[in-house]
Amino acid sequence: MSDDTPTRKRVSVPEEIELPRMLDFYELQTDDHTQIAEFYDNLRDGQLTTTQCQDCDEIHFPPRIVCPECMSDDLEYVDLPHTGEVLAFSEVRGGLPLGLADHETPYVLGVVDLGPVRLSARIDDVAYADLEIGDEVELVIVEIDGPTDEDRVFYRFKPVSE
Repeated sequence: MSDDTPTRKRVSVPEEIELPRMLDFYELQTDDHTQIAEFYDNLRDGQLTTTQCQDCDEIHFPPRIVCPECMSDDLEYVDLPHTGEVLAFSEVRGGLPLGLADHETPYVLGVVDLGPVRLSARIDDVAYADLEIGDEVELVIVEIDGPTDEDRVFYRFKPVSE
């Protein structure tokens, strides 16, 4: 080898990686960390909710602390349906950072029409090839493990069983 050949090293990937806080996709959900903690409390209790402005009656998702339509801060939480219709969907095939085993690819993301709002969400328990626009889906509440000691939740959907 000549003297201008770069040095080579071998590295290995650990079996398990502690997820750094900055790679945690789920926000901290307590009053100390977010002004929409009530949304997460409701979800933890099994109810999907969002905010409705008491001045102009607009419903927004995700929940807000100020109405983007009229700038009022007089908002109340309202219940959303637990079933909806798939309006659009795609399959995520690209890899994610190491340590996100729960998000292994491929998985399906969709836009779900709940009536009062449309939202994007992961759609579990279905392959891309088996899902169609117009399919009915139902709410799934997911408990989030780590990297904090807080009990955290999030929402997903799955096809309605026939």
